[in-house]
Amino acid sequence: MQTHPHAGHDVVVIGGSMGAAEPLRTILADMPTEVPAAFFVILHMAARSSGILRTVTSAISHLPVHVAEDGMAFQHGHVYLAVPDHHLLLTAKGLIRLGTGPRENMSRPAIDALFRSAAAAAGPRVIGVLLSGLLSDGVAGLDAIKRCGGLAMVQDPIDATASSMPRSALQTIAVDRIAPAALLGGALCELIAQPAGAAAPVPGEILTEVAIAAGAHTDVDLTARVSSPSPLTCPSCGGVLSTVNDEGPLRYRCQIGHGMTADVLESQQRKALHRALAVALRTIEERVALVKRMAADHRANDRLVAAESYDGRAEEYGKHIEVLRHAIASSTED
Repeated sequence: MQTHPHAGHDVVVIGGSMGAAEPLRTILADMPTEVPAAFFVILHMAARSSGILRTVTSAISHLPVHVAEDGMAFQHGHVYLAVPDHHLLLTAKGLIRLGTGPRENMSRPAIDALFRSAAAAAGPRVIGVLLSGLLSDGVAGLDAIKRCGGLAMVQDPIDATASSMPRSALQTIAVDRIAPAALLGGALCELIAQPAGAAAPVPGEILTEVAIAAGAHTDVDLTARVSSPSPLTCPSCGGVLSTVNDEGPLRYRCQIGHGMTADVLESQQRKALHRALAVALRTIEERVALVKRMAADHRANDRLVAAESYDGRAEEYGKHIEVLRHAIASSTED
């Protein structure tokens, strides 16, 4: 897609998860037929979901909607939807690439990957729009857009069904526009019409992470370009996590290439802890049942000393059970 150096913001990337479908429909329905921008959309979806296509096509009929294909050229006035289990990426030549790189924030397609690739491909011509959603996927990508001269727009967290995604963006990034769902379309049209600034060199770490999402082979040397080793473990593969070296939200990557923000990592650790505690609780409950049965057997055969020993073990294990139940309840509440 060829554009004049001082054209408006003609690349719009939109991401969200829980509660983002209705704001997305509102935005696209408010776009004029001859809107001078191409739109790229990711709503987090299951690996075999087709729900995003129904969500978008049910809202608009005046803009052509496409399921993204590798190598597809994008055009103004068209909407392109991410496909399951592939990162949606853009190139400087105006083409779509479907990346096979590792999941980011436990997702593929990942909002961060799309936003980051748009920043690298179109720099100051990009508008990133972050809608309602959980945790913070999209925040690092929105930061990349800003670093490359683009604009950032966020749904008002007060208006969002799930506020953590837009709220995380506001805590990290100087966004250009905040609006409730009903006003997002109008605000976006205003930003699209603004002239884009001059392009600047894309930071090398952004290009590296785009390559990882595309499916580039990752190793220690590649990871070292963008991160420093940490004592943490990747919840996806069990490998060593490294801290990503940028000024955006706290993030990690492993040597396989899995990437995640700190809150996504904490969420995965909490789930793993809950599972481990549940296994421990079940094991000790079975242990109590066994030693009680052994105590009864010894008592029935007049082996009272042994019976009392097993009774003591059952009592001790019972205390452990109460501690574990409290820990499980606490981890669920968190």
